[in-house]
Order: sequence, then C-alpha cells, then structure tokens
Amino acid sequence: MGELDAIDPGLHEAYRLCRELNRRHGKTYFLATRVFPASKRAGVHALYGFARMVDDIVDVKPVDAAPVLDALERRLTDALGGRPPTYDEFGLVLRALVDTTQRYDIPHEYYYAFLRSMRMDIPGTELFRSRYRTMDELSEYMYGSAAVIGLQMLPILGTETERERAEAPAAALGEAFQLTNFIRDMGEDLDRDRIYLPTDTLAAFDVDEDLLWHCRRTGQRDVRLERALAHLIAHTRSIYRVAEPGIDLLDPEVRPAMRTAFVLYGDILRAVEESGYRVLHQRARVSRRRRLSVAAPQLASAGWTTLRTRSRLGVVTAPQDR
Repeated sequence: MGELDAIDPGLHEAYRLCRELNRRHGKTYFLATRVFPASKRAGVHALYGFARMVDDIVDVKPVDAAPVLDALERRLTDALGGRPPTYDEFGLVLRALVDTTQRYDIPHEYYYAFLRSMRMDIPGTELFRSRYRTMDELSEYMYGSAAVIGLQMLPILGTETERERAEAPAAALGEAFQLTNFIRDMGEDLDRDRIYLPTDTLAAFDVDEDLLWHCRRTGQRDVRLERALAHLIAHTRSIYRVAEPGIDLLDPEVRPAMRTAFVLYGDILRAVEESGYRVLHQRARVSRRRRLSVAAPQLASAGWTTLRTRSRLGVVTAPQDR
C-alpha cells in the first residue's frame, strides 16, 4: 500500500508538497518517517509541512512576520471551519492539514498553541521574547513549538493503550528534540540575536552574552561555556529518559521509526560533546553512515529487505535539518 492510496486523489498534490518540504528541510526527521507504515506517512508529512511553512515565515523575515502570520491564522481558522483553501502553496498545505486533522481527530487547539509560540519569535508582538531567563520560561515557549508537535502526532501514530497515558511522554519527546536543536544551533541563533537556552543556567557557570559573542567572533573555546553545555546536555538527556517509555505505548508498527528518531537526535548531543562543545563555531552533525546504520536495523525489524532499505534511504539528501 502506498502513502496516498487511502487519500482522495484530489488531495494528492497537497500531500506531495508536504512530503517534499519534509524531504528538503528535515533529513533526520524524514529518514525516521521512512520507517513508518506507508498509511501513516502522509499525515505526518502534513503536520510537518504546516509547521515548516510557518517556521520559515518567522525565521526568514521576522520583523515583517506578524501580519503574515495573522493572515495565515485566519486562513487556518477558515479551513478548519470548512472553508476550502485556495490553491497557492500554503493553501495546498492547509488542504492536507485539514484532511489529516479530520481523519485522525486532532484537537485544533494544538495548532493555535503552535502559532502562539511562533509569535514569541516575532519582534514587535506582545509575546516576543529573544531571551529566556529560566527553564520554566523556555518550557512555556517549547510547549507550543515542540510539545504540541508530539501531541499532534499521537492520533496518527496510534497507541496500544489509552491515548492519555502516552501524552506526557510524547510531549517530553518533542521538548527533548527541540532542546537538542537549541544546543546544536546556539551559534546560528546568536547571529539572529536569539538565545534559546536559559540565561540563569548559563550565568551559574559564569557565561554571559559578552562571553558568547567573544567565542562566536574569535572561534575560541572557553571551559565555562563547555561546562554549561555539558550541564544542559545532561538536562536534555533526562527529558529523553522521561520520553523513552512512551515509545512502547505506541502502535508496534511505528515504534521502529520513533526509536530511529530517538537515537539519532540523541546522537546530535553526542556529536556536540565529541566536537568539544564547539556549537558557537560549527554545526554538530550525525554522519550519513551513522544515520543509515541506526535506521537499517529498525527498517529490517519493520519488514524491509536490505536491498529495499538501501535504495529507499538513498533518497535522503536534504541539506538542512531544523
């Protein structure tokens, strides 16, 4: 069975666009989706496509993003209310999103929580934040930007128990993934005048913004920053430990994919450590060989043959993972 076999042919173009957005921008995540049963992939791509397009609006021109995001939210509300979207690119993504939302009964409130957190990234809005003093403040942001992504996924992935039991681990996994990204992308975020790590934690290790900018501009290392990052990595791993038991609550068919994502994102933290915590100077990467070595056994356990595994994973060539 193909990804789109059970979907209205009139929506195939919309779902293909979402899949391409996932393939182009999220190579680690896209690799994990290849392990999902074909029947579940389209819905996962639809969620990714929506989040990707909104994220691009906020990241590319943040000072101009507020009215654009307001307009997109109105279009989202109209679409969820039954008004057919137009056939521009965002309209196509909305068509796939609405269809996925209806088929899996995903609560609409998750999308609005996501948009609220995106507004926290937009200068000039009442919610805007470029710094987060505490982990609690950062967690407020991550609820909408990451935890709800895990909660949206649950109805698509399916569970072997009551969905409520799996919600806390799913939210934790989304948060752990995002904290991993924040650690890895610290230098790039600093260039955008953003610090997505709690400043009181950094300060506890005598790390302030002057030190961050000094290290970023000179390429020098500093033991204070390395100790702070080691602490934050340990904290992030504690969240992964909360999330991990939730994988066994999922539909057995999707567990290989989630374990793949779980391991590969954890490997990003290890890559940061192995680089000497040089996140202000270079982007920590998990090698393609490592990604394939992790994914292949999971694919085999899901019934893929070795030849098919190699040929299908060979398409993962996207340059970004965000």
